Amino acid sequence: MGALMGAQGDRGVFITTSSFSAGARTEAERVNARIELIDGARLAELMLRHGVGVQAEVTVTLHQLDEDFFESL
Repeated sequence: MGALMGAQGDRGVFITTSSFSAGARTEAERVNARIELIDGARLAELMLRHGVGVQAEVTVTLHQLDEDFFESL
């Protein structure tokens, strides 16, 4: 908040890979400047949605015929 006020900004984003305390959320709501808090879960959601810092990967299950099963019939 201090850096935001010092730069005479009216909006800011604070990001953590963890979570924000109740006090931090209360303080962000209390100040006149708009401060967006983005915690780890929301950050991961945004990264996936916008394809930032992630790579798509496909997982495939391959099945093999169990010959022993059929030989016992």
